Amino acid sequence: MPEAVTADTAGRESFGSRLGRAMADRGPLCVGIDPHPALLHSWGLNDDVAGLERFSLTALEAVASLAAAVKPQVALYERHGSAGMAVLERVLAAAAEASVLTIADAKRGDIGSTMAAYADAWLRDGSALAADSVTLSPYLGFESLRPALDLAAQTGRGVFVLALTSNPEGASVQHVGGADSVARRIVRAAAAENERYAGALGSTGLVVGATVGSALTDLDLDLAAVRGPILAPGLGAQGATAADLRHTFGSAYGQVLGTSSRDILGAGPRIQGLSDAAQRTLEELRSA
Repeated sequence: MPEAVTADTAGRESFGSRLGRAMADRGPLCVGIDPHPALLHSWGLNDDVAGLERFSLTALEAVASLAAAVKPQVALYERHGSAGMAVLERVLAAAAEASVLTIADAKRGDIGSTMAAYADAWLRDGSALAADSVTLSPYLGFESLRPALDLAAQTGRGVFVLALTSNPEGASVQHVGGADSVARRIVRAAAAENERYAGALGSTGLVVGATVGSALTDLDLDLAAVRGPILAPGLGAQGATAADLRHTFGSAYGQVLGTSSRDILGAGPRIQGLSDAAQRTLEELRSA
């Protein structure tokens, strides 16, 4: 069993506590920084490293004062090779300078020393890729994530574990098991992890798609009992509204970090246009 903690060994505030405060102060919005080639072109940028950096830093500047967190999509930096990953390092550093929390959307998952290496890359103090949190895939077994879960707790960082995604293929794995589905086991495991965060929002979050509809009820998933943040991608262009989030997540809505990417990024390249789009989304989330 994990040991109870409220801060890391250096006395830093836990990720869940920091995120809860950011959501209360700014609102429950996460902006995905997704530099798809089509978006770069729509901004008049080339699909190269220079365009990648201009796009990413402009988006960050526009939303840094509005979003509780930003979520760079790691694959869209990896596709540019080592130079693209160097851009991601600069984006993470710029976000830290702007005091906006980061979620590295890497969806890492492995076993043993390999999982420990992934944890070192994204969660270790001093790593150039260290983010405030990282997304993880639990489908080699939830306990395979132990190196990342423990390092996150030790360094005041967090993780978001895939639990119930909105892609059609996800159900073939996540819904398996009926009353004791794979998704339900992941939810229970995350809840157990968050027992170590006494009194605060836990630092082991879940990824639950904003468009999962009735699946939460069908699978009898109690997200409120997780006591951790719920990253809900799919707001806006993917079809979900803030009202949908309120309806879908019910009593767990206060834990939900609504995530929008294309609806906001499509308002670029002007910073004011991006900020206005983020502000509209934020107001919808607050009033839902």
